[in-house]
Amino acid sequence: MRKITLLSILLVAGTFSSNFLVNSSPSSVLKEISLENHFVEMVSTSSLNAEKPLPKREVLSYGIKGYLKLQEDGKILQGKPLTVIDFTLPSSQKRMWIIDMTDGSIIHHGHVSHGRNSGDLMAYKFSNVSSSYMSSLGFYLTGETYQGKHGYSLRLDGLEKGFNDKARERAIVIHGADYAKEEFISQTGRLGRSLGCPALPNEIVTEVIDTIKDKSCLFIYGNDQDYLQKSNYLNS
Repeated sequence: MRKITLLSILLVAGTFSSNFLVNSSPSSVLKEISLENHFVEMVSTSSLNAEKPLPKREVLSYGIKGYLKLQEDGKILQGKPLTVIDFTLPSSQKRMWIIDMTDGSIIHHGHVSHGRNSGDLMAYKFSNVSSSYMSSLGFYLTGETYQGKHGYSLRLDGLEKGFNDKARERAIVIHGADYAKEEFISQTGRLGRSLGCPALPNEIVTEVIDTIKDKSCLFIYGNDQDYLQKSNYLNS
């Protein structure tokens, strides 16, 4: 366990060797699995998360796997958190988590809307096509902020070809919306829906964006076997 802990410290500090996990030998595969499990356990057992709802273990594991791959590739800036959205949960439930990867603590747990053509209460259809008005699954790198028609917003770069790499072209961003707040649920039984963006309650959108902007990892998960079987990040 001491070795795994040391590896995680080196990883978070940005000194993790780019040669690690590149070798496809059984020993390095075991190291990768051990490191992934270490972070899963860190989040799942942290006293900082006592009595806090956690992501499903499988979804958390997928998110951490991609996070480690992006860390290995040098795409994530040092100290940035991992954001996980689980679209297998209904929009009436809080299904977005922001996780501090230095100590495993849950920084934020809240509501997030899906695209209007992905479903009503549940998101079950996903697309990478412009004007589909559906959400897109997979790993994203957060980009720059800007002021748009929805106010303070955050651009996203989809990293998975065929699944979310048209995010910029489709203007898929994180923004605030009145239909994404909890009060909307009491009126309709679900959140309102976006044109494909992961929309957040206006009251917390600025804080969330400032926490995850500028090259952090965002993972959007859904019940889609095609994505699960073909994702380079989940099947590397």
